[in-house]
Amino acid sequence: MENETRLERWLDRLIARAQSPRDAAVVIATVTTTITIGAGLLMTAFDHKGFPSPGSGLWWAVQTVTTVGYGDHVPTTVAGRITAAVVMLLGIGFVTVITASITGAFVSRGRREEGVAVRDALAAELKRIDERLERIESALKPRP
Repeated sequence: MENETRLERWLDRLIARAQSPRDAAVVIATVTTTITIGAGLLMTAFDHKGFPSPGSGLWWAVQTVTTVGYGDHVPTTVAGRITAAVVMLLGIGFVTVITASITGAFVSRGRREEGVAVRDALAAELKRIDERLERIESALKPRP
């Protein structure tokens, strides 16, 4: 597509890498881990008073991405709250979209493979019918 954004092209490549359920799990885990680590480190940088160590930022990010949200660590600065909102949306939306896209790719592939199997079965059945018709026609031909 001409109007594909860089993000869409990246997502297409990411989904294309998920050729099996195991590959899909690796892609989903990689995206989730990247978001979590990035968010934790950003939170430590943006809201150092509330998150004095990378460990506290990472703990908050794990809670947020997984939507557990214990509330023991809460961003207090504007930058921290904006980061939190982005992480929440990414945790819920982006990971869900990747998971759904990979699932859709598997369903589509399954349908294609099923279509090939049905086509092959129909071709074999038509061949048997054609051979049977040839036998019937040869049996019906008048003998000299």
